Formats: sequence, C-alpha cells, structure tokens
Amino acid sequence: MSPRGVTIPEVRQQLFDAAERVLLREGPSGMSGRAITREAGVATGLLYNHFTDLDAFLAALIVDRAGAATGRLRDLPVRAGSGTVAGNVLAAIDSLLTGNLLALAGLTLARPTVVPRLAQALGDGTLEPDAGERLFTAYLEAEQRLGRLPAEADPASLALALVGAAHQLVLTRGPRSPELGERMRRLVGTLLPAAP
Repeated sequence: MSPRGVTIPEVRQQLFDAAERVLLREGPSGMSGRAITREAGVATGLLYNHFTDLDAFLAALIVDRAGAATGRLRDLPVRAGSGTVAGNVLAAIDSLLTGNLLALAGLTLARPTVVPRLAQALGDGTLEPDAGERLFTAYLEAEQRLGRLPAEADPASLALALVGAAHQLVLTRGPRSPELGERMRRLVGTLLPAAP
C-alpha cells in the first residue's frame, strides 16, 4: 500500500493497468473500486481522489485505451509506398486489435451507467470512434495516389469493410482466436487483390 500523503507518479495509468488486470481475471462483475485499488497496491480511496465515481473511472479507462489503440495507427498513412499494401493493412489491423478493447467494451454492456460518461467523451471530442476508419481511409487514398491501389477503388468503403470485419471477427471469435489472422488475410486478399 502507498503511504498516506505520498505522491504516486502516473497514478492514473497505474489504476488503469490494475483495472484491466481485474477485468481480465474476474470479468465485469469483479470491477469495484476496492478490487482495482487492491490490485494497484494503493490506498482504497485513491481512485476517488482522481475520479468522482467508479463509472467516471471506467469511462476514462475506455477512452484512454481506445486512444492508445488509435495512436498505434497514427503512422499508417506515412507507410504508403513502403512494404506491401496488404502487409501494411494487416499490421495495422493487428495493432488495432492489440490490447483488451473488447473486454473493455463489454463493460458498457455489463454497466450501462458508463454509457452516458462515454457519450460525454464523444460530445467533447475526447473519444473519436471513427478515428481508425479515417486513418485506414487516409492510408488507402495515399496508396491510390501512388498507383498501388486501383483508381476505381473506393478507399472509404474499403476502410469501413476492413475495420468492420476486424471488429466482427473479434466479437464473434474473440481477440485471440487462432483463425482471426487467417480470416483477415483472406479478406484483405479479396478486397485488395490488385494491390502490390
């Protein structure tokens, strides 16, 4: 436990990391302020020094992790012209699905009281649910300008299909399904058959 009055650097991230471990181990029903702070090794009340309540904390956790997933895609458009289009797309999808976003999204089903907090994040621009789709679109447009994607291709529709398919496969088969990678490779090959 942390001693009273001692500042803990990066306490938000420490609490977020602990919450993810609790969620993965115990599921949404095991998420409590006490369980999270115990896992983090900090005083029980520390979570409430930084967040008004558990729902505010969980919404901030989801926003933080969704932002991290999007951050892993930020350099996708600058990869245009290097490697292969299919390889770049598959690597980006893999990075998008890295982490525990699916488990975190399940919190909104188990704790509907978190949803208004997420809606607030959407309203103030903190959370951009379509950021991944927009980055895939920008990447595919760049490849199209370089002639590595056919002129008649629709980058926005391809991006929607790729991101939507990845989410669908994760939701129906789980993020660690052994067939996920193969299904995505086949889909990318079907959607981008003429791309180098």
